[in-house]
Amino acid sequence: MSAPETFQFHHDFEIGSFQVNPSGNLRLKDLADLFQEAAWRHADSGDFGRNLQKENRMWVLSRLEIKVNQMPVWGDEVRVYTAGRGVEGLFAFREFLMVNSKEEELARGISSWVLLDAESKRIVKPGSVLPPELFKINQKPDWIPEKHRIRDLGANAFSIKVQPSDLDLQNHVNNTSYIRWVEDGILEKSKGIQFLSINYLAECFLRDEVSIFKSTSDQVIQLVGKVEEKTVFSAKVQLF
Repeated sequence: MSAPETFQFHHDFEIGSFQVNPSGNLRLKDLADLFQEAAWRHADSGDFGRNLQKENRMWVLSRLEIKVNQMPVWGDEVRVYTAGRGVEGLFAFREFLMVNSKEEELARGISSWVLLDAESKRIVKPGSVLPPELFKINQKPDWIPEKHRIRDLGANAFSIKVQPSDLDLQNHVNNTSYIRWVEDGILEKSKGIQFLSINYLAECFLRDEVSIFKSTSDQVIQLVGKVEEKTVFSAKVQLF
């Protein structure tokens, strides 16, 4: 696992009352939000993020994994480290690390992204545009998010209708909204999520009806979201 000194950027946050669950712990969805905020601030520190927008290109999250040691609580000061971790084929990787004020590790994450032309939705090779100060193009991370196999959908556990609050700047469902759906589907009687692996497979839009199927094998809970016959996400979860 990468040490803090190997990361390229960090940002400090204070955990707000609106980010915690009834136990006072940071929600996983809000942890993912902080990771992405740090990523955006890193990219924009050299105007790279805004320049991509001007060129009508956008990053799309393909896969994300999060490992939690301990969630911070309301009022905690935390630091989120992030770094680009190279490119493999069409995927660019980004790693995250969250520590508390004592520099104790709270959570880690690894993500894989694809770069799209915002109008045509065609994939752009990330190595052609990534600045070396943000991404070491030839460096491949030791930890790579898993590509899920979906063999058994399991039972139809619940359904979600996409609301305006689920949407992002591109007018489709924000990737952390899917994590909120996962939390809502499994956490009623649990102490929390220790590990999350999620694959984003297709876009969801306003008023889509998402049927979420749930199965369990070897203490791993898998949730699969479908809009009619289209599979839109798969998530694997392990609980504390």
